[in-house]
Amino acid sequence: MTTSEEPTEVPAKIRLREIAAGAYQAAWDAKARGEKIGWCASNFPQEIPETLGVAVVYPENQAAAIAAKGGGLEACEHAEGMGYCADLCAYARINFAFADLKSSPFQDMPQPDFVLCCNNICNTMISWYENLAHELDIPMILIDVPFTTGDKAGPETITYMRTQFDEAFTQLSAITGKAFDPERFREVMAISQRTAKAWLKAAGYSRYRPSPFSGFDLFNHMAVAVCARGKIEAAEAFEALCAEFEELAAQGASGFRGEERHRILFEGIACWPHLRATYSALKDLGINVVSTVYAAAFGITYDSLDQMMEAYAHVPNSISLDRAANLRIDSGRQAGIDGAVIHTNRSCKLWSGMMPEIERRLRAALEVPTVTFDGDQADPRVFSEAQYLTRVQGLAEIMDQPTPDGKEAS
Repeated sequence: MTTSEEPTEVPAKIRLREIAAGAYQAAWDAKARGEKIGWCASNFPQEIPETLGVAVVYPENQAAAIAAKGGGLEACEHAEGMGYCADLCAYARINFAFADLKSSPFQDMPQPDFVLCCNNICNTMISWYENLAHELDIPMILIDVPFTTGDKAGPETITYMRTQFDEAFTQLSAITGKAFDPERFREVMAISQRTAKAWLKAAGYSRYRPSPFSGFDLFNHMAVAVCARGKIEAAEAFEALCAEFEELAAQGASGFRGEERHRILFEGIACWPHLRATYSALKDLGINVVSTVYAAAFGITYDSLDQMMEAYAHVPNSISLDRAANLRIDSGRQAGIDGAVIHTNRSCKLWSGMMPEIERRLRAALEVPTVTFDGDQADPRVFSEAQYLTRVQGLAEIMDQPTPDGKEAS
């Protein structure tokens, strides 16, 4: 007599890894069928290509993967040999090198037939994608997102962006031959909301003590929040991740491999070439990352089409200094941080340029110590492990100091 065993539930992190890999494979498969595929900026509204059933891949995701696997330096140097300045964003340099070389042993993806661009990330994106369109002789679709100086995007911004949404659908349909279906658009919007809310809920479990995960786990999972928000399997995987975090929190357990003696905000894009070094130094000191606006930036939530426009105008790099500071302060307060580590990222000058003032406000509002370190999201030459270690050791020493009531600062 034989007995059947219950199927083992696949861990959410494995499902998410498979979804991220599947996005590349879907593009290769579409290309093999003779369909046109595109390269897409990370904060371009994914609802547009998803609704039309058009496969896209994300150069920023690929550049991060190449850098994390040790290929960033070679790609950056190749781009610099082509004449691109070393002061350019390392993601852009890696992508220019890939567009020239046509393949990468670290993370391959098909060449594009069009590019989708938006500037709610930074205006470097426009020049980057214009250059791609020129060099590869392919069309570029741009959605221009005005910088939001007030509390939220005004009605004129929403109208301006909605007009561009309509035009983007028209342009992409003409390029690919795929027709717009309003019912499918509504379905994609609903799935995107389910995915985004599950992603933000998962990130929110960091409020527990101990946090059921390290913030570096979010850095690894966020690729799916970028590339697959409109896919039902992404929503289900993030919901599974929430269930896993819920169980750990109920048990008072954590996937963080160190002792959570201190809880911090990690500010900025991860140093992908040095992910292990930046994580291990914190872990060894008993410091867990429980707050980061970087990962949560891709939880785009809305309840209507107008709110969608407002949401895409409210990503971290397209809002005022006041709102940007409050995002960090609110996140740090909710997570109960004891300090902050701030990445001065050579690539992302817009993000890093406002950090001195945001750091000052964060210290004042939450009364926590902060340290900065020099690095880059993808170019390994800028980061010094010795400097980083010295800074986080100093932060740990400050957080270890007893408070007036005789307890540690945490």
